[in-house]
Amino acid sequence: MYKVNENCIGCGSCTAVCPEVFDLNADGLAENILGEVPAELEEAAKEAAASCPVDAIVNE
Repeated sequence: MYKVNENCIGCGSCTAVCPEVFDLNADGLAENILGEVPAELEEAAKEAAASCPVDAIVNE
């Protein structure tokens, strides 16, 4: 499961790459809006994690 940790700076790169999984919350920080990522979105979620400039997205 992809989780966004406290390193998030709200840059929005993950939401640009994979809006089906990540969105910015009311505080302007990213969050996983699906929980478990479906197989068909796994590559996009992985790319979104790799695009994060502060390594805030981890796959646990």
